[in-house]
Amino acid sequence: MALDLFAELSVSDYPAALAWYEQLLGGPPVMYPNDIEAVWELAEHQYLVVEHRPDHAGHGQVTIFSEDFDERIEAITGRGVEPALRETYENGVRKVVYRDLDGNEIGFGGGPAE
Repeated sequence: MALDLFAELSVSDYPAALAWYEQLLGGPPVMYPNDIEAVWELAEHQYLVVEHRPDHAGHGQVTIFSEDFDERIEAITGRGVEPALRETYENGVRKVVYRDLDGNEIGFGGGPAE
């Protein structure tokens, strides 16, 4: 059975959020289901949705764990987005957190450095 995951983050300024997420994720959304939502495909059947919902904006948290952690973080930095937080846990797992314009947290995690 195939499953699709849609993680949604609410934003207050939709045009500004779209520009920020394009910079963070390295490209435009793969689809616009309606006038208030934009969808990026992070991996097969795994999507990040940005939705214009000002009353809900800024309360989201998403963590994306990837094998290409170092390359992904380097690419994001190269596009001019700086992290709000960098962590390394006792077991060596790493996490870098970015905050959008509303304060939603988008974290990227990766295994211990080699």
